[in-house]
Amino acid sequence: MIDSGEHDRLGRRVSLRPVDDDNWRAVADVAPRDDQRAFVAALAARYLLLTMHSDVWNSLAVCADDVVVGHVMWGVDDDGSRWIGGMVIDAAEQGRGLGRATVRTLTAWLAEAGQPIRLSYHPDNAPAAALYTSLGFHPTGDMEDDELVAELPTP
Repeated sequence: MIDSGEHDRLGRRVSLRPVDDDNWRAVADVAPRDDQRAFVAALAARYLLLTMHSDVWNSLAVCADDVVVGHVMWGVDDDGSRWIGGMVIDAAEQGRGLGRATVRTLTAWLAEAGQPIRLSYHPDNAPAAALYTSLGFHPTGDMEDDELVAELPTP
């Protein structure tokens, strides 16, 4: 379990947990709002399948207290940089600071490796851009497929 002491706006403790036999169904059922489906998968199940068939990506359940509320992935690139991807907070749980707490929790853990932390988002996804910028990520000028790459400066 990855827990950096973050809480959502309801006071629930946010932690990231391995996807296992007890929580995989709840993670697979995580679905964004309809208007977000242009930017993320319709169900987190797609990301779970990706991580099952990838040597790079690893899935984590986003939990508020003990309830699964989302999904996020992390990976290590060939250059050693750490990546965040596949973040989906369930539509019913949005607006409570869970995305922010998730990114803060995961970046604190990934930063321990002392490598750059990167993520990407579609240029039209203004809420994602605002969130990541507010957390210290800066666009690198690079593109990954049709998404902008942003990096969190290493301390």
